[in-house]
Amino acid sequence: MPRTAREKSRTGIYHMILRGINRQTIFEDDEDGNRFMQTLEEYQKKSEFKLYAYCLMGNHAHLLVKEEKEDLGVAMRRIGASYVYWYNWKYERCGHLFQDRYKSETVEDDQYFLTVLRYIHQNPVKAGLIKEAADYTWSSYREFLGTPKLVETDFVLGFFDSDKGKAIEKFKVFHTAEGRESCLEIDEKKKWKDSEAIELIKHVCQIAHCKEAQNLNKEKQCEYLKRLSAEGLSARQIGRITGIGRWVIHKAIES
Repeated sequence: MPRTAREKSRTGIYHMILRGINRQTIFEDDEDGNRFMQTLEEYQKKSEFKLYAYCLMGNHAHLLVKEEKEDLGVAMRRIGASYVYWYNWKYERCGHLFQDRYKSETVEDDQYFLTVLRYIHQNPVKAGLIKEAADYTWSSYREFLGTPKLVETDFVLGFFDSDKGKAIEKFKVFHTAEGRESCLEIDEKKKWKDSEAIELIKHVCQIAHCKEAQNLNKEKQCEYLKRLSAEGLSARQIGRITGIGRWVIHKAIES
């Protein structure tokens, strides 16, 4: 069956999600994150789209963008192809990296624009990776507090106040409220088979056998447990496979 055409936004603004095929991790380390951001910057200049927010998670990325000179579909394909070529070279792999086409939803009014903005910045908070949006390296949140690099911060801050200092303070307050609105999701609710979970645990924790996770230093163990939880593994499943106590896992996830 032919693909259905994507809904066009009257404002030209879209919330977009790029996700790894079969939930594959697409950002293994900081080098990967930096490479993706460099690719995004390169094609932003060529396509002239406006970027209002972004967040890179382990196996997906959120973008809040406005279509300008070039069709966003073309721009996203170029970004994806460039990043995949580099990723496959680095990890000595071949084949697809991203799941089908990117997902997108239209953003038609100011209220929903702010809803999506907060949703994107709160992604790592809700995933249990950090406590506050400002603690996360791979989102646009910090650009609004300091010197912007890729994001059109003045446009966004204009929603909060005409005075930039006051706008930043209101922006921060806005992001402390828990957004309960429904946005385009990444569909990560699938249950992992134990065989899949075992491979994921070994990959994330960089170990040969899952039981070795018990012997990791506490800081690394906590970091890896958060990542496994964010990938969709339950505390019960992690505990059953690794032998780590469920109380330890819950404490790490919630820290």
